[in-house]
Amino acid sequence: MALARQALATVAIPDNPAQREFDFSEADFQALSKIAYEHAGIMLPEAKKNLLYGRLSRRLRTLGLSSFEDYRQYLKENSAEELQLFINALSTNHTKFFREQHHFEHFVTDVVAPFLRAHPTGGRLRIWSAGCSSGEEPHTIALILAAEIKDIASRDVRILATDIDTDVLRKAAQGIFSAEAVSAVPAKYRAPLAKGEGDNVVIDRKVCSLISFGHLNFMDEKWPMRGPFDAIFCRNVMIYFDGPTKTRLVDRFTDLLRIGSWLYIGHSESLLGSHPRLKLAGRTIYRRTA
Repeated sequence: MALARQALATVAIPDNPAQREFDFSEADFQALSKIAYEHAGIMLPEAKKNLLYGRLSRRLRTLGLSSFEDYRQYLKENSAEELQLFINALSTNHTKFFREQHHFEHFVTDVVAPFLRAHPTGGRLRIWSAGCSSGEEPHTIALILAAEIKDIASRDVRILATDIDTDVLRKAAQGIFSAEAVSAVPAKYRAPLAKGEGDNVVIDRKVCSLISFGHLNFMDEKWPMRGPFDAIFCRNVMIYFDGPTKTRLVDRFTDLLRIGSWLYIGHSESLLGSHPRLKLAGRTIYRRTA
């Protein structure tokens, strides 16, 4: 999400309730944790209590509320819109271009190269960045595809990029990044990068047009995409789910992969036990075999 990144970083919040700006009871924590889990699959153990307080305090200030009990009532009365802002507030979007570079090296040799061999011209290729955060991952994929597939404009090649956080999706779709952010892009993939305003770098619109951005909550009963995908990147997301949620998610990803295609997960993640249709094929790289 940014359940790509649904990462939850540590923030400095007073442990003493008397020093806190807002009233925040154990009942508040339990109720809001339950909403986060039921709506987005986010696990918030007791150790994340201060984090939840810090993230949501911003919403209370914005709304002019004085306690988390008031916020719970507001969330109940304005559920649809505020629920999304609630999830946005809990999402951390730590990502970068060419993060975990071994995945992209494998992507070139085991996804792109076989595609080109099988399809000297034309051909269909589908990639999903599942939890795309602020857009570095899908744009990394797009830069690779544009460089490796010289006639890409005449081919049916698309990248789907989804996230639960609507704020980061708007940023991601712009294709504009800081010079520092794109510094990790290797020289062979830098041709579509152009200087923008100030310290910004703009990615060529032809490359950006390979990507379709969309909002998706992994917990939704129905997903709009059909697949099949040739590769799914879902990295540094599942570490924030419990075992049953993680298992269901991997099953759904596997359903959308064609046999012989690939699932990339984060460096600190692993699948729970063996999976009947996936085989470990490299460091945090799995292949659908059945």
